[in-house]
Amino acid sequence: MEINIKQLISIIKQVAQTELLPRFQHVTKAYKADGSIVTEADIAAQHAIQQQLHHLYPDTPLLGEEMSENEQLDALNNINGVWVLDPIDGTSNFSHGLPYYCVSLALIQHKEVQLGIVYDPERDECFHAQKNQGAFLNDRQLNAPEYNTTLNKAIVGVDLKRLPSAMAAQIASNPPYASQRSLGSIALDWCWVSTGRIQAYLHGKHNLWDYCACWLILTEANGASQTMDEECVFTPTMAHKFAVAAVSDQLLKEWFLALKP
Repeated sequence: MEINIKQLISIIKQVAQTELLPRFQHVTKAYKADGSIVTEADIAAQHAIQQQLHHLYPDTPLLGEEMSENEQLDALNNINGVWVLDPIDGTSNFSHGLPYYCVSLALIQHKEVQLGIVYDPERDECFHAQKNQGAFLNDRQLNAPEYNTTLNKAIVGVDLKRLPSAMAAQIASNPPYASQRSLGSIALDWCWVSTGRIQAYLHGKHNLWDYCACWLILTEANGASQTMDEECVFTPTMAHKFAVAAVSDQLLKEWFLALKP
């Protein structure tokens, strides 16, 4: 299947600008069984993107966050590959008027991520990558190691809520870094690592639609990541991932060692 990434970026931007931006700060929200928020904007954006992808690539199904688990598993097992979509990564931010959220789209084929797009409509910033072709912010190629530093000088992204209590207490009481942020959008957080806006990252519960696109973007930007079990973050499964990332292998090793009991 030949992919036109510029066409996909155009679709994502158009949907974000018509379905998300007009609803920002004027949104109807509800709570799902797990306590997470879903809005009418999530549903509208997923439907619009799904329709256009189906028109262009009818043999490749979509796995979206706002689908049932059975639908997600069926899509993931498709032999022609699968689109993985989070129509709003950072829905809680979006629903409360915090301008830090994005649309995230990835393509998995042959059990590998082939393409990733993360679009921030508030800043009109589009992060994108294709396997073995580098990563870009709009038209600028990204190289995360340019922002390498030592951990004691780094700004890190950490969601303390998602960490084991002992680890959260350890790094909160004796932080090994210069400063910490919790911004509320996994996909944008990873992309911001690729730009050096934050230099290291930690989150205890990644879903496939959270990390699939941004993992490829950071990887293609020569950044570094792994699970806390020292394995590759991406696998073509629905398993949650406890992930750590950084702008360089060197900083990742320092960060990982600091997280050990």
